[in-house]
Amino acid sequence: MEKQSRALIAGFLGAATALTFFGWLTGEVLRGASMRFDTSIRDAIHAWASAPLTYAMRGVTQLGSVGVLVTLGVLVVWRLAVQGRRRAALIFVVAVAGAEALNEILKQVVRRSRPEAFFGLSDPVTYSFPSGHSVMSACFYGVVAAILTTRMKSRAARILTWTGAAFLAAAIGFSRVYLGVHYPSDVLAGYAAAVIWVGTVRVGYEIWLRRRV
Repeated sequence: MEKQSRALIAGFLGAATALTFFGWLTGEVLRGASMRFDTSIRDAIHAWASAPLTYAMRGVTQLGSVGVLVTLGVLVVWRLAVQGRRRAALIFVVAVAGAEALNEILKQVVRRSRPEAFFGLSDPVTYSFPSGHSVMSACFYGVVAAILTTRMKSRAARILTWTGAAFLAAAIGFSRVYLGVHYPSDVLAGYAAAVIWVGTVRVGYEIWLRRRV
C-alpha cells in the first residue's frame, strides 16, 4: 500500500506541475509572447544545418510518426498478450490512444499556424501546438519504459531503459524544430501534455487498484 501511495502522489504531482507549465506556456503562445524565444531557438538550431544532419533528422523524426508508432504499438500489445500481461497491454493502449486524442483536442483549441518548414519540406496540414510527435513519442516510449522496468531487477538496466526512452523523445522533439515543422514551444508543450496525460492515467490506475482491495 505504501508503494501505491507513493505512485499516486508522484502521478498527481507530476501531472499538476506539467499542467501548470502547460497553462502558462499556452498563455504565452496565445499572446504571441513566445515568438521571440521560438525564433531565436529556431535560428540557432538551423545554423547547425548540414546535409548529413538533415538526413539523420529526417530519419529520427520518423520514429515519432503515426506509421512507426502504430506498427511498434501492435508489436508491444502482442508481446504483452503473449506474456499474459493483459493489464499492462490495456494500460498501454489507453495511454497511447488517449494521448493522441488529447493532442488533437489541444490542436483544435489553440489553432496555432505552422512555421515555415526548412529544407524545402512541405508544411504538415495539422495545427502546430502542441507537437504531436513530442506528445506521442514521450507518451509511447515513456510508457513502454515503465512497463519494461517493472520486472527488471537490475538498477542499471532500469536506468539505461529510462535514459533510452528519454533520449528518443528528446531526439524526436529536436528533429521537429531542426526540420522547421514546429516551434520549440510546440515541442515543450507536447512533452508537458504527455506528462499530464501519463500522470492522469497513473493516478487513475492507482485509484482503481485501491478500490479493488
